[in-house]
Amino acid sequence: MNIKISTAQFENKSGDKEYNLSVIEKLAGQAASQGSHVIAFHECSITGYTFARKLSREQLLDIAELIPDGNSIQRLQQIATQHDIVILAGLFEKDENNNLFKAYVCVDKTGLKARYRKLHPFINPNLTPGNEYCVFEIHGWKCGILICYDNNIVENVRATKLLGADIIFMPHVTMCTPSTRPGAGFVDPMLWKNREADPTSLRLEFNGMKGRDWLMKWLPARAYDNGAYIVFSNPIGMDDDQLKNGCSMIIDPFGDVIAECHSFDDSFETAVIIPEKLSQAGGYRYIKARRPELYRDIIGQEHSSEQKVVWLD
Repeated sequence: MNIKISTAQFENKSGDKEYNLSVIEKLAGQAASQGSHVIAFHECSITGYTFARKLSREQLLDIAELIPDGNSIQRLQQIATQHDIVILAGLFEKDENNNLFKAYVCVDKTGLKARYRKLHPFINPNLTPGNEYCVFEIHGWKCGILICYDNNIVENVRATKLLGADIIFMPHVTMCTPSTRPGAGFVDPMLWKNREADPTSLRLEFNGMKGRDWLMKWLPARAYDNGAYIVFSNPIGMDDDQLKNGCSMIIDPFGDVIAECHSFDDSFETAVIIPEKLSQAGGYRYIKARRPELYRDIIGQEHSSEQKVVWLD
């Protein structure tokens, strides 16, 4: 059956879970009132993200929560119940042994539906990488989750698709940071402060190679190659001392953007997800044409993972 999904963006406050959850509640209620079955928020939307690079292990443990017993999961369930909507949001997680993870959850009125731990965390050295993919169902649709950097490794997206996911939620905190690629860099926070008087200069930065132009080099390809719907969520505004450009969007299996947030305000956009596109798109045929015997041993050979994030240096 068709399903109506919203992707959101908002300016979170670092470490202020009460405030961030209040925005999640507001946007979830608005989306539900417009008929959405699901709303997805960005990476660490509950806790804030970039500020965590400065936290000690003890400080990170203070803000992290147990899943599903933490207060934020209970609050998400209350919101989901009140508005009869499925909510996906992110936070820092700790387990009973005080191991720390970057987590993203799916919650509905019955409670926790899925919990995913980022495979490639880097914002704080005390974080433990996740070690498994996550595929689950929302209203009969097979869904997966991959957080931010996880999506830069194409094998993660293909593996999630091969495990059955036709919708992949991709929560991010990305763009507008320095890189070795041409055109990358921070966006001046003064442009954000002056956005009402001069929206044009800010939009040029947000849409250029520091932001959306870079995203469009690869994100639609993940959808197209895998014949999957992609739900991309990203914050807008200041995240700690870094300015983020939103661009939360939904991409169909043809690689076409079918919904995208353009506002500087806390907002969401919605798309109707239909099953017919899954088998019409090229990715459906390409996956069937695979010859794993040619590359099984190549892809599976021993490899030492090395992850380098330029802007953290």
